[in-house]
Amino acid sequence: MLGRHAPPHARLTLALSGGLDSVALLHALLALRDLHPFELQAVHVHHGLSPHADDWADFCGRLCATHAVELAVHRVQIARDDPAGIEAAARRERQRIFAALDVDFLLTAHHQDDQAETLLLQLLRGAGPKGLAAMAERQDQPGWHATQLRPLLSIPRAELLRTAREQGLAWIDDESNRDTRYRRNALRQQVMPLLAQHFPGAGRTLARAAALQADAAELLDDLARLDAREAIAGDRLDCAALARLSTVRARNLLRHFIEQHGQPMPSLRRLDEALHQLRDAHEDARVRVNLGQVELWRYRGGAYLVAPPPRWTEPIRWQGEAAIWVPAAGVSVRMDRASGTGLRQTALAAGDVTLGVRAGGEHLRLHAGGPRRSLKNLLQEHGIPPWQRARMPLMWCDGRLVWAAGIGFEADLGAAPGEAGLLPHVEP
Repeated sequence: MLGRHAPPHARLTLALSGGLDSVALLHALLALRDLHPFELQAVHVHHGLSPHADDWADFCGRLCATHAVELAVHRVQIARDDPAGIEAAARRERQRIFAALDVDFLLTAHHQDDQAETLLLQLLRGAGPKGLAAMAERQDQPGWHATQLRPLLSIPRAELLRTAREQGLAWIDDESNRDTRYRRNALRQQVMPLLAQHFPGAGRTLARAAALQADAAELLDDLARLDAREAIAGDRLDCAALARLSTVRARNLLRHFIEQHGQPMPSLRRLDEALHQLRDAHEDARVRVNLGQVELWRYRGGAYLVAPPPRWTEPIRWQGEAAIWVPAAGVSVRMDRASGTGLRQTALAAGDVTLGVRAGGEHLRLHAGGPRRSLKNLLQEHGIPPWQRARMPLMWCDGRLVWAAGIGFEADLGAAPGEAGLLPHVEP
């Protein structure tokens, strides 16, 4: 498996807990080094949850020193009252550390029994094919430098245990693995042995089912990519194209659109509500569906995923800085000096200048001698999407709106030819 994925001289890091699985994988890698040369290091995450955690880190240190493998130990703090639960909090910290590793591949010691347990857990959560596909042998995790490899995924734990005993290997036992308050432990200690009694080879069969689900998930991804050619352009999903598809196919495309933007998948109920709103709402209807971390908006026949706006705060005072952060807009505004264009420097220097976001009722005169127009109408005429209007940075001078990003500035305060001016603009 390693030869299929890792080229010669690749930089590998092993996630080493000190337990049977990772110790067995370490020794397998050591035996392979002469046949398939690579750089090997190890990483140990010290969770600090067990009174034996220091001993485990010491064990991993001695083991790696014996075999001349460099080991990095990362200590993390995990609150026992974390709202996500201890298991999820520990996993989150491991993922954070693994994501930062500057190597080619991170190897984890997941085996066939882990795959079977993961399939059952996902099934009991009501997951679809992608969730039931469980774990892939090779996986590119979002935000990681390294590609994750699971070389033992086809090997049952009993075979690892037998081989480790034959080779006289030593490993540590994490007492928390026997605590059946954790769902995976309950499956491992209580459910899987019972399944094996009535269905011999249940672990192998469940792992094969996960592989079949992975095939189905890949086909669904292929179909979504085909549909996306006509329906998705940049950050826009065409609602008319979505409406032409069957419900099942449209749901698959919407999932793909959400995944494409790196967002977690909402519940099926919320996903179906979003699909209904996008496909069945009137053309001019304003649709806004909360998907958890993001909102799904329908605007001018397209669907967009939008982060909620920053929390509203009072406008902040500008005191001549070249650039100023506007918390309510979540952006930085830069003040570029100019001549004969922009806002008169003298007018701004003499006034009280503040920056913030709209509260409603603002007006702006864009052309000398022209009418003062409501900002609301100007935003509509310029085609500014609704979700951008609430976070658009604005500038006032002595309480009078003088600049709106993407719209323009107050003509009455415009710099005359040859006069010193300032051009505000949002920094990218």
